Amino acid sequence: MKSSAFWISVLAAVALLAGAQAPWILSLQQPQKVTVPRQGEAKVALKLVMRPGYHANSHRPSEDFLIPMRLTWDAKAAVEAVEVIYPKPKLEKFEFTEKPISVVDGEFEIVTRLRRSPNAMPGPAFLSGKLRYQACNDKMCFPPRTIDVKVPLLIQ
Repeated sequence: MKSSAFWISVLAAVALLAGAQAPWILSLQQPQKVTVPRQGEAKVALKLVMRPGYHANSHRPSEDFLIPMRLTWDAKAAVEAVEVIYPKPKLEKFEFTEKPISVVDGEFEIVTRLRRSPNAMPGPAFLSGKLRYQACNDKMCFPPRTIDVKVPLLIQ
C-alpha cells in the first residue's frame, strides 16, 4: 500500500513538471496579417518571449542528444516556405552540461520567407505550422513542447 502511494506522488510530481512548461515559459505573440504578393516574397516574423531564467535549445544544438527548436509549416498552404531564419544562438554553460550548449532566451524572432503557391487563389487564407522546442532552466530540461502557429494571410 505504501508503495502505491509513493508512485502516485511521483506521478503527480511528473504531471506537475509537465504542466509547469505551460505556454508561459515560451509565449508567441499573435502574428500580424501578412500580404503575399502575386510575385516575389513576403516575410512572417514570429515574435517569441522566453520567461526569465529559462532557455531553449537552438535550431542547431551543440550536442546530438539535445532537441532542436524546429518550425514547420503546412505543405498544403497557399504559400510555400522558402526559408526559415532562426535567431542567432549563444553558447552557455549550465550545471547539467560539461561544455557550453547552443541556446536562445529572452525575446527573439523566427522569420520565414514565403512565396505564393502557383495554384493559390487570391483572398484571405491562413498559414498553419508548429513550433517544437525544449525549454530548460539552469538545472534541468523539460519534456519537448509544440506550439500551434496560425498566421492570417491576404493572397494577392
